[in-house]
Amino acid sequence: MKWWLDFSSDAFIVAFYLYCASFICFAIAVAGKRWSNRKPEDHTNRWGKIGFGAAVVGWVAHLTFFFTRWYGGGHIPTSNMYEFMTFLGMAIMFAFIIVHLIYRNMILGAFAIPLVIIIIAYASVFPSEVQPLIPALNNYWLKIHVTTAATGEAFFAVGFAAALMQLIRVVDFTRTDKAGRRAQFWTEFSLFVIIVLVGFLVAVFGFRGAGYESKFSQETVTIDENGIANSEVKEVIYSLPPIVAPYNSDTISFQSFIGMSEPLFESPSWLNGVNAGRKLNTVIWSVIAGLVLYGILRLIARKKLTAVIHPHLSDIDPDDLEEISYRAIAIGFPIFTLGALIFAMIWAEIAWSRFWGWDPKEVWALVTFLFYSAYLHLRLSKGWQGTRSAWLAVIGFLVVMFTLVGVNLVIAGLHSYAGV
Repeated sequence: MKWWLDFSSDAFIVAFYLYCASFICFAIAVAGKRWSNRKPEDHTNRWGKIGFGAAVVGWVAHLTFFFTRWYGGGHIPTSNMYEFMTFLGMAIMFAFIIVHLIYRNMILGAFAIPLVIIIIAYASVFPSEVQPLIPALNNYWLKIHVTTAATGEAFFAVGFAAALMQLIRVVDFTRTDKAGRRAQFWTEFSLFVIIVLVGFLVAVFGFRGAGYESKFSQETVTIDENGIANSEVKEVIYSLPPIVAPYNSDTISFQSFIGMSEPLFESPSWLNGVNAGRKLNTVIWSVIAGLVLYGILRLIARKKLTAVIHPHLSDIDPDDLEEISYRAIAIGFPIFTLGALIFAMIWAEIAWSRFWGWDPKEVWALVTFLFYSAYLHLRLSKGWQGTRSAWLAVIGFLVVMFTLVGVNLVIAGLHSYAGV
């Protein structure tokens, strides 16, 4: 079985590099058409076709990774954060291929494929070893629930990419009135949120490569049903410099960083979970790294990043982008509803003997369902089109990402096993 797992890892690496090559080709198709001596259409189509071909081959390699890991590990590889995020990346690529074959829009790849690359890189932060299934996960409904939910979210991601392109395409950077500045700010902020996620990856891989590590011992006290207090001391390991120490903890070892010899403050007591302080520390570092990365990009560009992208989208009809976004969400919504709600409740009844328990992940899955229900209702019944529907598509996917990332990394619950 080890051979299959090694082969699976190799296929995953091949898929990642092919996705990177695909993005480069799509980026050349978008940016290079301005300096090409050929007709813009010829240049875009040539590089776009190469990029799409690389994406398809990369997806086949990714699919090979999925099935060989399944065979080598003995269960479907969606049981922890690493496996789920790699599956989500594969599902987003599948959704992009489907939407691309329908609309033949080459430039969509320049926005959709970076999402796949970021999500795969994010998955690599977590342990990649095959882990035995806990009893609650050892059920065939897991396969149905997780795969359908992730596929629905993948189509939401493609809808988000098209909607963000639409917003950058229609924003008027020459306007100086209040409404114009507000539109420019929120469009730039949407891009900044993505950069914060990239900043998280830069911070984690940077400090991990430098071998950074600090340790704390944290005492937790629980009271059993008889009213007897039980204390337990656990070790918490930080791979990022501890700005936030665990609540009620002592320092075992502290590796100083730029003169910081101790944490700046302690995690608040109302944050649940032994790793709550470490998770809050990760969020803070993600924002810091995102701000630094954004600042560097702004210094290089010397203007808003959306203003840099805007001229390269001038040849695209924003109505086409809105149609792509709407169709992608319309495809993903029923799939997500089945996977994240209906199939999830069936699995919850089998695993925990209740259909619904107000677990944070369940609550945010419901929030996501209600939000996209509102999106479809407002667009179809109330005529919300143009920038209003685009903003809803962007905000909706940010809700999805919080459900996937924020709930697992910040909020403790039954689904927190995925964030370990």
